[in-house]
Amino acid sequence: MHSLLPAVVSLLFLCYGTYVLHTRGVSRISVASFLLCATTFCWQFTWAVLFQIHDQHEALALAKLGYLLILFVPTTLYHFIAELTAQRNERRWVDLSYVVAGLLGVVLLSTDWMIAGLYPYFFGYYPKAGPLHPLHLVQTALVVGRGLWLLYRRQQLAVSTEKTRLRYCLVSLLIYFFASVDYLANYGVQFYPPGVLFVATSLGLIAQAMVRHNLLANPMEVAATIAHEMRTPLATVRNQSRVLAKCLPDLLAGYQCALEARLIEPTLRPAQLNYLGKLPQHIEAEINRSNFIVDMLLASARAGTLDRNDFANHSIKKCVDEALACYPFESSMRDKVVVKASEDFTFFGSDVLLVYVLYNLFKNALHAIKSAGRGEVEISFFTQGNSKQLLVTDTGVGIPDDVLPHVFEPFYSTRHNGGGTGMGLAFCQRVITAFGGKIQCESQAGRYTRFSVLFPQKQLWHAEQVTD
Repeated sequence: MHSLLPAVVSLLFLCYGTYVLHTRGVSRISVASFLLCATTFCWQFTWAVLFQIHDQHEALALAKLGYLLILFVPTTLYHFIAELTAQRNERRWVDLSYVVAGLLGVVLLSTDWMIAGLYPYFFGYYPKAGPLHPLHLVQTALVVGRGLWLLYRRQQLAVSTEKTRLRYCLVSLLIYFFASVDYLANYGVQFYPPGVLFVATSLGLIAQAMVRHNLLANPMEVAATIAHEMRTPLATVRNQSRVLAKCLPDLLAGYQCALEARLIEPTLRPAQLNYLGKLPQHIEAEINRSNFIVDMLLASARAGTLDRNDFANHSIKKCVDEALACYPFESSMRDKVVVKASEDFTFFGSDVLLVYVLYNLFKNALHAIKSAGRGEVEISFFTQGNSKQLLVTDTGVGIPDDVLPHVFEPFYSTRHNGGGTGMGLAFCQRVITAFGGKIQCESQAGRYTRFSVLFPQKQLWHAEQVTD
């Protein structure tokens, strides 16, 4: 009877982890999710079997074997959170935690310092903590606490639906962490370990988030799918606006004739008539701007699956010229963008993707000078030392010191009133890194912001990468 609940929950976790891996494909986040589910399965299933064993020697052997994987549970939870929040710089700490868990596993199998026997409780045998078991508790507190902090910070900074997904995860994983109350049973507190109830509740919340909010889906792929579907209504609006552009002049001319013949009273002011005359052009401009956003979203989604075999040598000047010619500048904003210190060079990569990188940099720079109500955007490109550089500098509002370290993080946005997804600069970094280069940002709040794109002088990198 005592084995039933952990057995059911363990099997549910295994099925859930397998389902995610199968439906989402093999990716960093789906593998991390599967590892968390697999270690949870081992934890709960081992206890389900252990509670049915009456031979003490067999029970101890099973307890040690099961605990070997339980040592990795906190790390897999930390690993999953690091991938979910796209904190790539946490990878070294995740790896270190795996190493520590592995070392504790060696101690577990070779000594009695981790598990020092068994407690004969009313529901069955349960592992007794050895003298080094507190090290596992310290590791658990550190890595899980760090993971939950990452998740909390990310959901505070995230935008729209991503914030909802992360809140679901924060609550569910916090509930999962409460299952650590089971450790009390390792220290002689006799009660049926309630951790399985917390684990089951956590699984239920995650499953609900999967169904209702498409948890673990790539947000850029979701956005790209929606953007792609927007092409049809935009095309319809464009067709209707062209019909309007064709018919509206005749209607306005008829209105003027009726006024001159005193057949009707004037109901429209001259400014309104002027606006109506330009309405089709305004609609066309908005459609172009919307299609531009669609193209950027689709390019961002494609950047995650770059085919480097399609890379070639391209002129940086041609890319800058094309970006300036095609970007949908508002009103007189184009006059605020100047090109200086231009020295053409070639880079190895994709000209299409670099143009979209420039679009993102232009968008941020123009937003900065618009927010400041002053300033200009300066573009320069040249060769210096062993690198080729492209600089985009604006003299707008600048970036605060506490925000600057996070600008390239996915889903990080300070525009909580709309207008930013937090993916633009992350997209830029992915593209430039794929070219073998680097993108950096320097800024002073209230003065300027400069994005530096550094391309490698030689293309030896590409030959090495395509063989990986």
